Amino acid sequence: MQAIQPIMVNRLAVLLLAASPAWAAPWGLPELSAKSKACIECHRKDNTPIYQQWGGSKHFRAHIGCYECHAAQDGEGDAFKHEGEFIATIVSPKDCARCHEKETAQFGESHHSKGARILGSLDNTLAEVVEGNNAFKTAGFPDGTSAAAVNGCWQCHGSQVKVLPGGKLDPATWPNTGIGRINPDGSEGSCAACHSRHSFSAWQARHPDACGKCHMGPDHPQKEIYEESKHGIAFMAFREKLNMDSAKWVLGEDYSSAPTCATCHMSATKNQALNHDIGLRISWNNRPAVSVRPEASDKKMGLPGASVDWKARRANMQNVCLNCHAKQWVDNFYVQYDGLIELYHDKFAKPGLELYELAKPLLVPVEFANAVDFTWYEIWHHEGRRARHGASMMGPDYTHWHGTYEVAKHFYSHYVPELRRLAKENAEAAEPAKAEAAKKLQAKLDEVLASGNHRWFSNQMDAAEKDRRAKAAEDFRKRYSK
Repeated sequence: MQAIQPIMVNRLAVLLLAASPAWAAPWGLPELSAKSKACIECHRKDNTPIYQQWGGSKHFRAHIGCYECHAAQDGEGDAFKHEGEFIATIVSPKDCARCHEKETAQFGESHHSKGARILGSLDNTLAEVVEGNNAFKTAGFPDGTSAAAVNGCWQCHGSQVKVLPGGKLDPATWPNTGIGRINPDGSEGSCAACHSRHSFSAWQARHPDACGKCHMGPDHPQKEIYEESKHGIAFMAFREKLNMDSAKWVLGEDYSSAPTCATCHMSATKNQALNHDIGLRISWNNRPAVSVRPEASDKKMGLPGASVDWKARRANMQNVCLNCHAKQWVDNFYVQYDGLIELYHDKFAKPGLELYELAKPLLVPVEFANAVDFTWYEIWHHEGRRARHGASMMGPDYTHWHGTYEVAKHFYSHYVPELRRLAKENAEAAEPAKAEAAKKLQAKLDEVLASGNHRWFSNQMDAAEKDRRAKAAEDFRKRYSK
C-alpha cells in the first residue's frame, strides 16, 4: 500500500500557471482562473448549494476554485474528460498537499489515515460474513460484497475506491468520506472526513459534532462520553464564546471557556503547535483487548510515531490540560485513569484472554460460530473499551454503568458459565487432545476464580474484607433508615 508522499507547493504553481496568471500574493491566486470560472458557469446553476458552500470558504477568498482542486492529468487512474479538461471527482490528500503540505504530511503519519486497513480484520469479518453476504454486486465487485460493510464499516474507516472505465467510480466504494479511504492515486485518507466539502471549514472541524460520525456507538462512544463530561457540558453552555471561526485558534488566547475534541487532541496552545496527527497526545491505545502504549501500535503499523513514547505524548496532553487546570488536578486525573486501566487489565482482560485461548481447541473453528466468541468480543471490544474511554475522558456513567458494570455482568453471568460448560462437556472427550484442553481450561478457570479479584464469586472473600463490607452496609442503612 503506497504511503502519502509530501508534494511540494511549487507543483501547485506548475498546475496553476497552466490555468491562470502567476502567483502575485503570499497565499492564493491574484484572481480566479479562467478554467474555474468555466466550471462555475454551470455548477452555480446545477449545484447551487455546492457553489454557495465554496463561496463562503477561504478557498473562494484566495481565488482557489473548482479546477485548482479537481484538475487531473491524462493517464491518472480516475481522470476523465469533462468539458474539454481532464478532472477527477475525488480530491485526495495528495491533491490537498499541493497547498497544505505540512498538514497533509502530519495526517499521513496518523492512525486516522490508516483507517481502511481494517479491511480483512475481525471487525470486517462481522460485517462481511456474520452480518452480511455477497449479494451486493457491482462492476468493481463482480463476485459480490456485503452491503453491511459498504454502508457501515467502510463509511467511517474508508475503503479502496475502485475506478471503472471512463473515470467513473464504483458505487460500492463511492460515495465515501471514510477517514482512511484508499484513493485511486495511492494516497490514504480523506481530508473531507473532517473538513466537509466544499466549505472545508475549520469551524466545522473544531466542533465536536465533526467527530460524531464515527466516534460514537457501543464500541467507541467518545462523542457521547464527551457530552456527559464536564468538558462537553461547558461546551454546550459557552459554545458561542469559543471564537471557533478565528483563523488563529490558540487555547488561552482566542478562547478559554471550554474545550472541544480538537482542542485536546490536535489544536494549538500557547507553546504547542497545531498537529493533524491526533495520536501524539494519547498515552494509551485502548482499541485492543489489552490496552497498549501508542508507540507500540505505531511501530506495528510502520508509522513515525514509533519514536515518540507515551510519556512525551502524555506531556503533550498535559500541556493542554494545564491551560485550565492546576498541576495537582492534572496529575491526579492521570493516576485515576491509569488505575482504571490497571483494574480492567488485571481483573478481566488478561485472565479473559488466557481463558479464551485455552478454550479455542474446544470450539467450532469458525469465528463467531460459538456463543463464547460473541461474549468475549463484547466484553473487550464494547464494554471494556467503553470503560477505558470513559475514564480517559471523565465520563463516569460510561466508565461504570456502560463500562465496568457490563464487563463484570457478562464475565460472571455469561463468560464463566460458558467456559465451565465447555470444560465439563469435553472432560471425557474421546479425543485425548480435547480432554487435555478441557482439563487445562478448567484448571485455569479455577485459578482465576480463586484469585483475590474473583474470590467473592464463590463466597471466598477475605474475612477482613467481608467484615469491612458488612460494616459499610450497616452504616449505609443507618444513614438512610431515619
